[in-house]
Amino acid sequence: MSFVEELRWRGMLQDIMPGTEELLNKETVSGYIGFDPTGDSLHVGHLTQIMTLIHFQHAGHKPVALVGGATGMIGDPSFKSAERNLLDEATLNHNVACLKKQLAKFLNFGEGETDAKMVNNYDWFKDFKFLDFIRDVGKLITVNYMMSKDSVKKRLEGDNGLSFTEFTYQLIQGYDFYYLWKHHNCKIQMGGSDQWGNIVTGSEMIRRQDQGTAFALTTQLIKKADGQKFGKTESGAVWLDAKKTSPYKYYQFWLNTSDDDAKNWIKIFTLLPKEEIDAIITEHDAAPHLRVVQKALAKDITIRTHSEKDYETAVKTSEFLFGNGSLEFLADLDHEAVLEVFDGVPQFDLAKDKLAAGINVLDLLAVDTAVFPSKGEARKMLQGGGVSLNREKLNDIEQVINESNLINNKYLVIQRGKKNYYLVTVA
Repeated sequence: MSFVEELRWRGMLQDIMPGTEELLNKETVSGYIGFDPTGDSLHVGHLTQIMTLIHFQHAGHKPVALVGGATGMIGDPSFKSAERNLLDEATLNHNVACLKKQLAKFLNFGEGETDAKMVNNYDWFKDFKFLDFIRDVGKLITVNYMMSKDSVKKRLEGDNGLSFTEFTYQLIQGYDFYYLWKHHNCKIQMGGSDQWGNIVTGSEMIRRQDQGTAFALTTQLIKKADGQKFGKTESGAVWLDAKKTSPYKYYQFWLNTSDDDAKNWIKIFTLLPKEEIDAIITEHDAAPHLRVVQKALAKDITIRTHSEKDYETAVKTSEFLFGNGSLEFLADLDHEAVLEVFDGVPQFDLAKDKLAAGINVLDLLAVDTAVFPSKGEARKMLQGGGVSLNREKLNDIEQVINESNLINNKYLVIQRGKKNYYLVTVA
């Protein structure tokens, strides 16, 4: 299956310039997608473009990932309601390094014909003088052409207007395409459908400056079935960096998708072949409550973004919090990871020397912690079999808890009823 055919059946393809598919079927082509380093991590909103580059490479072409150290200093105005804050050079350099490391997890980089390449447009813009730019590049595109773009029109019609800095963005991105076409033989630029205007500006520059031919392709912008923005949760963006969004939360994001979204996203965000995806969807439809599609989607993308071990830990965490899984998996986690597992769970601190002397279970539940508001309530629920410590039922109101009960020599996990957990950290 060709690259374009792959994007089509997966529901990713939006716009394609005439001649693009024929070119890709005829020869090995270098093509690029740009990523603005406005943060030190990519998020799931970038995954469509990452997957596009993966498919591009798998189809026998050479993917070029452009990290916009220069364009990141300006900010793309496309369909934004206000101008972004400009970042200083040191912050941008840090972000660029982080993004390079993340992209290397998804693409095979190297010097081979189809190995991915990383470029930074700061390298060719840092010594470009302003007068040279407006003379050599500014003359290639008319203001009428720039004003006709929908992304520019929307900002001009809005309350915030459009600064000259942002207005020039399409010239800079257009020049990126020209530079990569001329110096890296990049014949195609790809991106989200909101980038179509900027992309064709580049192909127009190539035509006007060197009478060259370049091509373009865009992918659909992903939305949820209910119309909400993809990749946003109540707590904000879902990041690819494990320190910003833990593998467990990342796994849960995909696991908790609706049936309709999961059936679409398993095509877009996994590399599973069509026959396997069709079989998974058929199995899911026979028993939707088992969430077969969501589990397959969450497994594939969690392993690719993080690791198989992170995926297994996420599953065990889910089984513990929502089922009858054991606590053994905590032994492999550091303190920060344990806190992530119990994020949102009430937590208490306890002095280790106090535990060493032994604490009566009722004192632990109602005095040294606030699992229960009183010893009386703790006693009543404990005698009714409603309290567990480290997954084991407590039933003796005279029981003494000491250091031998600790997990990882540091934690006590108390469960009140079926769903209420409490973490006690002993130090």
